[in-house]
Amino acid sequence: MGAPPGYRPSAWVHLLHQLPRADFQLRPVPSGFAPQEQEYQQALLLVAALAGLGLGLSLIFIAVYLIRFCCCRPPEPPGSKTPSPGGGCVTWSCIVALLAGCIGIGIGFYGNSETSDGVSQLSSALLHANHTLSAIDHLVLEMVERLGEAVRTELTTLEEVLEPRTELVAAARGARRQAEAVAQQLQGLAFWQGVPLSPLQVAEDVSFVEEYRWLAYVLLLLLELLVCLFTLLGLAKQSKWLVIVMTVMSLLVLVLSWGSMGLEAATAVGLSDFCSNPDPYVLNLTQEETGLSSDILSYYFLCNQAVSNPFQQRLTLSQRALANIHSQLLGLEREAVPQFPSAQKPLLSLEETLNVTEGNFHQLVALLHCRGLHKDYGAALRGLCEDALEGLLFLLLFSLLSAGALATALCSLPRAWALFPPRNPSALCSGSRLSEPLLPAGLDPGSPLRSFPGCRRRPH
Repeated sequence: MGAPPGYRPSAWVHLLHQLPRADFQLRPVPSGFAPQEQEYQQALLLVAALAGLGLGLSLIFIAVYLIRFCCCRPPEPPGSKTPSPGGGCVTWSCIVALLAGCIGIGIGFYGNSETSDGVSQLSSALLHANHTLSAIDHLVLEMVERLGEAVRTELTTLEEVLEPRTELVAAARGARRQAEAVAQQLQGLAFWQGVPLSPLQVAEDVSFVEEYRWLAYVLLLLLELLVCLFTLLGLAKQSKWLVIVMTVMSLLVLVLSWGSMGLEAATAVGLSDFCSNPDPYVLNLTQEETGLSSDILSYYFLCNQAVSNPFQQRLTLSQRALANIHSQLLGLEREAVPQFPSAQKPLLSLEETLNVTEGNFHQLVALLHCRGLHKDYGAALRGLCEDALEGLLFLLLFSLLSAGALATALCSLPRAWALFPPRNPSALCSGSRLSEPLLPAGLDPGSPLRSFPGCRRRPH
């Protein structure tokens, strides 16, 4: 298979393509891209299910840790004034979780941007290919209409004017036959006319899906950013209600992170299988959707010396016919105009039509060459298999960092909650054990607390 210009499977494509695959019965599945086969679909679903397994294990670990912390913690001795151990560990755990979350957010924004750039490059290539195909159809239609109009008007008028000279009428009819032959040959060059598959529609569908994918990831990134902000505020202000809000949001974002990780992993594996050898699948799919011959599709998708131009014969015959028409018109102008001056006007109009047709024909030859559409094919592959795949891998790393950071934060919050001081000001004056550690140094616990802010002596 010929490789598109500038596209080579990357190291990430080779690495992901070499990963083993298995169906639901754990039987090996070939790594060739075959989304229509049930075994291959099961292999990708199994890759996505690994993220679900990771989510379940994370939730079990968090639940076990919280139950152990709440139920198996030894009771503090009465009157103990020493702070609960583990404050430094809680602080560093929260700091590590926040740092990992911030790093993950940055990686996520970069990965989302890379994926969006790759999909945009794919859409641009499809739009350019649609422009080329539309230009081919337009040029063919314009040339056929011009030649048909010339046959119906100028050549008919010329035959009527030259009727007294039989040999001149025969030359005019020869030009008519040549023009009709050219029009017939040109109609076969509009190979995409009437094809149900439109690159424009595909580009619009891709852009539509990408818009919602981009929006979903931006919302996920913003949710994690809010979690980080609530964590900072809750720890800085020692606010328990902020910690509660942060816990609920952390659980939500944790589930979303593992879910997105499964989608990203399955998509990356499937995309690597496609990108390792895209030509066979694209050829077969396009042939099924369009009904075009394999010769035409191979010429444009492969574009190498081994595949000949399927339109070369039509182009050669059309070029020869246009040259013959031009020679016949020059001969008629030289022979007929001196004897039939009224023949000059249709002859000049025919020459003008022929000049415009020849100019459009050369433009059509350039558009029909495989270089242009093959370049668009290569640009689409580079956008999908390089930028988009790289962005997916960064998003996968973002989801992994987010899941780890959120799990760490959820395990650290109960200890942080236990270290928060009581919010009730009356506890400072109640004479209970909880108020004693908060008394200023050097103040006698048994003395009146008139000088301590916010305290009043209780009446006996």
